[in-house]
Amino acid sequence: MSDGSPFAGQRPVWLDDKTKSVMDHAIAREQSLSHLLMTYIVTGLVFMLLPGTFLGVWNLIKISNQEEADSISPAWIQAHGHAQLFGWVGTFILGIGFYSIPKLRKLKPFALWEGWLCWALWVAGVTIRWLSNIYSWQWRVLMPSSAALEVLAFLIFFQAVASHRPSRGVPKPWESWIFVVIAATLGLLASLALNLGASIQMALHASSPAFSHEFDQRYLIVSTWGFLVPMVWGFSSRWLPVFMGLQPLRGSWLLVAAGLNTLGVVAGFLERFTTASVLLLGGAVMAVLAIRFFEPTAKAAKTINVHASFPVFIRIAYGWLLLAASLSIWASRAGEAPGIWGASRHALTVGFIAAMVFSVGQRILPSFCGMRVLWSPRLMLVMLVLLMTGCTLRVASEILAYQNYAAWAWNVLPVSALIELTAVTLFAVNLIVTFLRPSVAVTTPLSMTTE
Repeated sequence: MSDGSPFAGQRPVWLDDKTKSVMDHAIAREQSLSHLLMTYIVTGLVFMLLPGTFLGVWNLIKISNQEEADSISPAWIQAHGHAQLFGWVGTFILGIGFYSIPKLRKLKPFALWEGWLCWALWVAGVTIRWLSNIYSWQWRVLMPSSAALEVLAFLIFFQAVASHRPSRGVPKPWESWIFVVIAATLGLLASLALNLGASIQMALHASSPAFSHEFDQRYLIVSTWGFLVPMVWGFSSRWLPVFMGLQPLRGSWLLVAAGLNTLGVVAGFLERFTTASVLLLGGAVMAVLAIRFFEPTAKAAKTINVHASFPVFIRIAYGWLLLAASLSIWASRAGEAPGIWGASRHALTVGFIAAMVFSVGQRILPSFCGMRVLWSPRLMLVMLVLLMTGCTLRVASEILAYQNYAAWAWNVLPVSALIELTAVTLFAVNLIVTFLRPSVAVTTPLSMTTE
């Protein structure tokens, strides 16, 4: 007689000991990888909130009170920037890279101790750099040491995720997104090498732990446009066509975008700023056309467990990318233009990079970190609205105030900073609460396919 169970009448399927052992090992490794990624993400959130955003808000309030763009020590501004670019976003990228790249490329598993050692060295390097910039204690030793630790951490990461052969079968030809991620990885290596070389040079000859303005401007082009931008393009082209229901990727166009971007970064480092800005804008336009953000979609967007506005903010973020490149053209033609250059960098780092991290991060990180579900999609909407509001006020008021177009804009700068601080705090809260909630039971190793 049937007991009403959907499995009534079916014979149980028993796994042999070898198969069960393999599955148990795969599940245990998946859980260990999720724990490793979660550690990277929480560490990045700490850098984002304290050495990064909080110090940035403090700097901006002091600048606004003095109504003078150069009233803050360059070392403090560079401490804020390094904590944001490498402490926050860089740590996120390393963690996601350890978790996802071997799966996406179907590589043999790396030793987990490599991921933990990379984390320890990276955190030590970024922390020492921040302390050296802020307190100037023994900076001639600590600045080069911190840069060397970051380079060593990168080499461990690269060896772990790029040197293993495919686990089975004949390797597939590389897709276009892989080439773009490789270009971004080379951009990261170039950024770290430049940081190490400049730190050694400063330790030998400089009087303070701050890069010169001329070098810092060139260095920022390499670390933002050379590293962060193509990294976002690479993973955007891999995940977003599925998440947003976009038309098929134009892979060759994406490669052209990466090529133009690389030429722009090289031109910028050589101080050909107008040429660089035009090339960077051309690359950004090609990337948008390649991923097809603004064309009619092929399918409905997959917004389960996130706010339904997720695709809208992705498109807004890429709009900020185009604006950032356009502002850099204006700045390069305007002569002495600290406000326009600053607005361009903020449009890029907050309007584009931070918005993409806020949007895509809350889409993928909960499932990567132990198959969790985002705590509050509604809070996701609130923080994204606040981030875009703060960024708009900051970009507009920085141009008006720093370029002496409108004195009242100095009062808007700290308001924009506090709005952005609220946004990043809510982002951290949403992810941390998500990580503290129980995870969905993992019965099989997670697949990195997004179909």
